[in-house]
Amino acid sequence: MAAISGNVWNVLGCSYCGAGLAKTGSGAECTGCGLEYPHTDSGALDLRLRQPRKYELSFELGTSLSPGAGLQIEPLRPNSKPEVDFSALGVPFRMTKELMSYIPKARTADSLMLDVGCGSAVHRGLGEGAGFEWVGIDYSASEATALADAHALPFKDGTFECILSVAMLHLVRYPFVVMREAFRVLKPGGTFLGTVAFLEPFHEGGFYHNTHLGILNSLQFGGFTVEKLAPSEDWSGLRAQAAMALFPKMPRPMIRSIVYPVHLLHRLWWKAGGLITGNPNVNENVRIRNSTAGFSFVATKPG
Repeated sequence: MAAISGNVWNVLGCSYCGAGLAKTGSGAECTGCGLEYPHTDSGALDLRLRQPRKYELSFELGTSLSPGAGLQIEPLRPNSKPEVDFSALGVPFRMTKELMSYIPKARTADSLMLDVGCGSAVHRGLGEGAGFEWVGIDYSASEATALADAHALPFKDGTFECILSVAMLHLVRYPFVVMREAFRVLKPGGTFLGTVAFLEPFHEGGFYHNTHLGILNSLQFGGFTVEKLAPSEDWSGLRAQAAMALFPKMPRPMIRSIVYPVHLLHRLWWKAGGLITGNPNVNENVRIRNSTAGFSFVATKPG
């Protein structure tokens, strides 16, 4: 694990009280409450909560969920004006070329991108390719810049220009808290993008699989403006069930060949239904939305 840069040290904060951190021989110490944060055996700084912390939220009942002007729930199309050319990079696991096209370009040489739930750091190249200093946090992965809890992000307010969250939000216990934390540490005008699970099989340790309204509601509660909310066209519920539950470890080409006949029949059935009934809600976009294994999103922080 590489050492934390001075640029990142300047924006670290205590996950319990929010005060700044001072370097120590064994890790870091909060300048406010005095809590100590040690290095792990892998060398990562352990900024996870050292003791329970209360997080107060307030909900306003009786309000309507507003998708926002022009928001369509349909498969994500490539950004017509991408800021970054990723053509020289491959597409990392669980990422898509379409979602990559919405990653913004770093504004300055010191700009930071946060990868929440970074796992084995497979998306680091995307951040660095866009000119950011990549900061990866994970609850347990040794490849992370620091270990941290997404419910209590150990950073100062308005730190990051871009936040990435890939296949992570279904694993958090309190998604509304995570959204508020992401909003807090994002700069005004910054971008928050990622993916969430929907019709995937059972996840050990998972809490919430998100419908399109579920992720929309969570993002808007956090304060974000949702620009794109898209069901995955390729990663269908049928393929996810086959890959993750029915035939785990089977090579993907074999899985595709097994599910293809059912997938084709599914498409033809919906197409025939639309032609016969004339119902505008029986169409290809609705079919994809109703049977997708996950959604991707692009959101921004006003300012």
